[in-house]
Amino acid sequence: MFNGQAEQDKFVLSMLNYKKNGFFLELGSNHPISCNNTFILEKEYNWNGIMVEYDNYWLNEYKIHRPNSIHVIDDAQQIDYSLLLKTNNVPQNIDYLQIDLDVDNSSTLNTLLKIDEQLLSEYKFATITFEHDIYSSDDENDIWGITRKKSREIFENRGYVLVFPDVQLPSNTSYRGKQCGAFEDWYVHPDLVDVDLINKYKTDKSTFFKNITYY
Repeated sequence: MFNGQAEQDKFVLSMLNYKKNGFFLELGSNHPISCNNTFILEKEYNWNGIMVEYDNYWLNEYKIHRPNSIHVIDDAQQIDYSLLLKTNNVPQNIDYLQIDLDVDNSSTLNTLLKIDEQLLSEYKFATITFEHDIYSSDDENDIWGITRKKSREIFENRGYVLVFPDVQLPSNTSYRGKQCGAFEDWYVHPDLVDVDLINKYKTDKSTFFKNITYY
């Protein structure tokens, strides 16, 4: 039923009581279906949103398989997000933000800093999945360590609650020849998500997923 690599779509839907007709901002869309965090949202729950992807290789596939959404082929670091959202009449309360870019070349951190500057004082996101790939880190002061540390500072300062820190896939999963460990943080905003639900999952994460683990 769920399509995200770590069931990010289940996280989003669960936190929003399986909401219909939601809206997302997806930075780093990649394949329109395979392991895509918003495909089920659009296909089964009638969501739409803005898909941002650097590589135009997928554009025709987006048009075929993701017709309800807006497709932006651009470097996520270079986009004027305030203009993008205003041009498309995006509501100030947005249901889901995905940031899944390249940590190693600083595009993840650079884009987050831009989102913080341009959006987070005016817009709220009910749910956020943020990829930091900390499993690649050898030192807390390298780009992966800095990205995770800075992202947590930014989201905390903006009022977000870190419900699932350091999400990781099962231990036998590998990526680019390296065993995957903790790679994402998942947040909610308490103004837009039921506080009792937040506390439930923060207290007992085992009730949520069986195959995904957390530090």
